[in-house]
Amino acid sequence: MTARSLPQQGSRLSTGFGVFAECLLTGVWMTLAAVPLVTAPAAFAAGVRHLRRHLRHEATGLRHFAGDFRAAVRGGWLVGLSGPVALWLLWLNLAAVRAGLPGGPFVGAVAVLAAIGAVVAVLRAAAVWDPGASWPALLRAAARRTLRDPAGSLLLVG
Repeated sequence: MTARSLPQQGSRLSTGFGVFAECLLTGVWMTLAAVPLVTAPAAFAAGVRHLRRHLRHEATGLRHFAGDFRAAVRGGWLVGLSGPVALWLLWLNLAAVRAGLPGGPFVGAVAVLAAIGAVVAVLRAAAVWDPGASWPALLRAAARRTLRDPAGSLLLVG
């Protein structure tokens, strides 16, 4: 190992640590923004956009994250509202399974798989969100990607 290669390795380590630290900070911002649960898709969309901006060495910071979050909430509050509604429907289906209804285990399995698929589709839609994008169009495209890419979907579930 030459003395010339040492600064490059140190710089890779510091760059990698910088990205890791930015991910941690963005995760804190996303968690705080998603506390109302209805704002979770918007928080994820703003976080992904913030990290993309950071990796491209563009201007970043809490102000940019907050601006993206506000824009995502304006267009996607209905998507966020569908999350608690879907959880309630899942709870109803699982209550029917526990009540011993005929075909209950099958209905429960389908309900759980549908809920997981919906979460993956929302995550995929939020990951490609940009200001001005239509959430319904993003969700339709994300649902298609979720079905066409089972390996990627399983990675998101994991």
